[in-house]
Amino acid sequence: MQLKKRYRLEKEKEDGTSPKIRKYWIQRYNLFSRYDQGIKMDEEGWYSVTPEEIAVKHAERCRGKSVIDCFSGVGGNTIQFAKVCSSVIAIDIDPLKVELAINNAMVYGVANRVDFVAGDFIQLAPSLKGDVLFLSPPWGGPMYNKVESYKMNMLQPRDGYSLFQIAQSITPNIIMFLPRNVDLSQVEELAWLSSPPLALEIEENCVGGKLKAITAYFSCTAL
Repeated sequence: MQLKKRYRLEKEKEDGTSPKIRKYWIQRYNLFSRYDQGIKMDEEGWYSVTPEEIAVKHAERCRGKSVIDCFSGVGGNTIQFAKVCSSVIAIDIDPLKVELAINNAMVYGVANRVDFVAGDFIQLAPSLKGDVLFLSPPWGGPMYNKVESYKMNMLQPRDGYSLFQIAQSITPNIIMFLPRNVDLSQVEELAWLSSPPLALEIEENCVGGKLKAITAYFSCTAL
């Protein structure tokens, strides 16, 4: 499907009339505080973008460092990284999402601080260099919260263990943004199975007093 046609179809759902979009529409200012200034999203972006309040916290942990946003989507995290980090590479396999992320970064005035790449992070990994790697891979859609315990093999496009190994080939400083119902014992496994074992800090991410997600900070030194 051509990008313009695909975006038009997604734009038609943004008015809040689509059942798939409606419950996210009312949260739009939590996702992007500048939503009314020209923010654009496709359908997947509505349920996968990191709420701005959480993205700001992620970025603060990386202040002054070079960051690779491996599954950048429509740019929620990328924008906040660009505000405080020395350099940012934003990668997404979907060219439409890259276009939307560029648009959204322009709304926030930081597009010129980001290198946007349309490509497969897994294929690009051998050529990437950075201080911190941010992993927010697809969780499998909104149904992720229907399971009691979210397992690492539910992440896409590869299981969490494989993605983590690929990330470690670039840097030991890794941030993983994960579902609130993730199996924490598996997250801890990622740290102690590493050689040498990595320090791990687990953070609960809340918006409006409600638990939204879990962020795991892995490092050889504190981030």
